[in-house]
Amino acid sequence: MTDRVKVAVLGGGSFGTVIANLIGTKGEKVNLWMRNAERAEEINRTHENNRYLPGRQLSDNLTATADLQRAVADAEIIFVSIPSQSFRDVIHQAKPFLRADQIVVSTTKGIEAKTFSLMSQILAEELPTNPIGVISGPNLAKEIAQQQLTATVIASADERVRSAVQEILHCAFFRIYASTDMYGVELGGTLKNIYAIASGLSAALGMGENTKSMLMTRSLAEMSRFAVQLGANPMTFLGLAGVGDLIVTCSSPLSRNYRVGYALGEGKTLEDAVDALGEVAEGVNTLRYVKEKADELEIYMPLVSGLYEVVFNHAPVSQVAKMMMLNTQSSDVEFVLPRTDS
Repeated sequence: MTDRVKVAVLGGGSFGTVIANLIGTKGEKVNLWMRNAERAEEINRTHENNRYLPGRQLSDNLTATADLQRAVADAEIIFVSIPSQSFRDVIHQAKPFLRADQIVVSTTKGIEAKTFSLMSQILAEELPTNPIGVISGPNLAKEIAQQQLTATVIASADERVRSAVQEILHCAFFRIYASTDMYGVELGGTLKNIYAIASGLSAALGMGENTKSMLMTRSLAEMSRFAVQLGANPMTFLGLAGVGDLIVTCSSPLSRNYRVGYALGEGKTLEDAVDALGEVAEGVNTLRYVKEKADELEIYMPLVSGLYEVVFNHAPVSQVAKMMMLNTQSSDVEFVLPRTDS
């Protein structure tokens, strides 16, 4: 690696902007790519992303652009912060401009609809010669922008990727831990969005601390059960990308998915809840995809099934909660006591 790492961030939403700005404040030149040329020009003129981080001054080292080729041309590391439904399309557009030695890292927490692909799988398919990785953790963008102490996980099978990302992102308020379990780290970041909706919904209904605790721990059980079926290491869920991300997303009104759940608990329709948010809440689509995959693989996920009925079939929450409490009681941690033996 050279002393001055050139970086590109694809996606001008809240997290993409925060990551680009963090790198810029460290003295590195960084290109922030977004589709809208007018918004890019506005950011360069005002040094502010008024839509996603209003009032937050951005580094002079950050340059916004709508020119994808220009954005990635000299970058040694490319972070991709694109919503999951557009992720493959943007990577496909960028592919002709990329060199095989450029590191490409996903920050997106989601699943591709038709293929049920994780973002790392899309990167591996579209960019088979590039070193790839994913970052995920309890990373609320607004808190990182405020330079509050935060940690995340870089997962990659390639030691060069892990080291490069740790070096470029680490600073006084942002710590980067390493993992080799890309699927586990990604699934932790993706699945917790579902349970954040459930948590927001329960908060709006005034449920107590016992309920919140039960909800989070049973969510963790479901997440790890599902992820292991897809090849992840269950131990990953004891770390930042698992329980860490689950706690922050299920506890904070800053979480987009929590806010959608809260709005549903207040009686709003799903459409009104999403419209009021003004940003992508990945958990809504993820819930649909995970429910389908769990049914297909016959994975026991009562929280997902119950929340699906509430969100998409307008089932009364009280009725679903009663049904779930009447489910067969099973083991607490099935990696200690298998469910079939309890």
